[in-house]
Amino acid sequence: MLRGPSGEAGSEDEQGTGGGEQGVGGGGDGGGGVGGGGRADSAVVRDALGVGIAVGLSGFAFGVTSAGSGLTVLQTCALSLLAFTGASQFALVGALAGGGSPVTAAVGAVFLSMRNAFYGLRLSQLLALPRVVRPFAAHFVIDETTAVALAQLGRRAARLGFAVTGASLYFLWGLTTFLGALGAEAIGDTDPWGLDAAGPAVFLALLAPMVRTGRQRAVAAVAVLLGLGLLPVLPAGVPVLAAALAVPTVLYVEGRMTRQDRGGRAQDDDLPRAEADPSRAEADPSCADADLSCADADLSCADAPQPNRVQGEDR
Repeated sequence: MLRGPSGEAGSEDEQGTGGGEQGVGGGGDGGGGVGGGGRADSAVVRDALGVGIAVGLSGFAFGVTSAGSGLTVLQTCALSLLAFTGASQFALVGALAGGGSPVTAAVGAVFLSMRNAFYGLRLSQLLALPRVVRPFAAHFVIDETTAVALAQLGRRAARLGFAVTGASLYFLWGLTTFLGALGAEAIGDTDPWGLDAAGPAVFLALLAPMVRTGRQRAVAAVAVLLGLGLLPVLPAGVPVLAAALAVPTVLYVEGRMTRQDRGGRAQDDDLPRAEADPSRAEADPSCADADLSCADADLSCADAPQPNRVQGEDR
């Protein structure tokens, strides 16, 4: 709104620029200025499409792996369209390819996909979608859409990034899964090609960037030891589930070490000062003698006559 040349309100260009900056940095639902909002939207769409295309192309590997594990093209495509969570899908077909039972493979896949529920708790506050849309948006709550949405500055940009990433990835993931399954079916016997190793390889490629802290490395190392150690004695697919015990194991050991460290510090704090500082121990006897002399002086002062008080009583 322009009020005239008095300078009470800025020019139209200045208001457009300010509105654009508000659209980029603000957290409201509005889009801000036309120019700034358009540039911000194009940047969000570009980044979202980049993530969707890059990750969507990995559906080829899943289609090939799924077909190599014994699933048909229809079953493979249905799994990508209905489950739509890459790591869990690879875990499922990997367990099946290793000879595991469908129930064990499904339990492992569901357990692995439970992280999406925690993503949903955060995104529900960030996106604040209408109740009617939430059941459909929940199908798109995966690692990539969550990362793109959380990287945005405002709610409008977060919604746009979430929608573009989810739509592009869903389309490409389903298409490349179909093409990969068709290619594996055309090849026939996939064992000579070693395609059964594609699933674990892609799964490790997805997991490796997430292991950053020392605690995460410890959990990964213990999980590998549990999985490999239990592989000869347990049915196929069960060692994968048992490897999840690495999380409480590492947390337990870490908690015990923390408590022991705190206990050691508490014992150090409770040591007498004489033991903690020998120089103070040598000075303490003199201080004690000084205290005794002060006490004797107080007693002598108490025994001394008080003239003023006596004179006051005589009066």
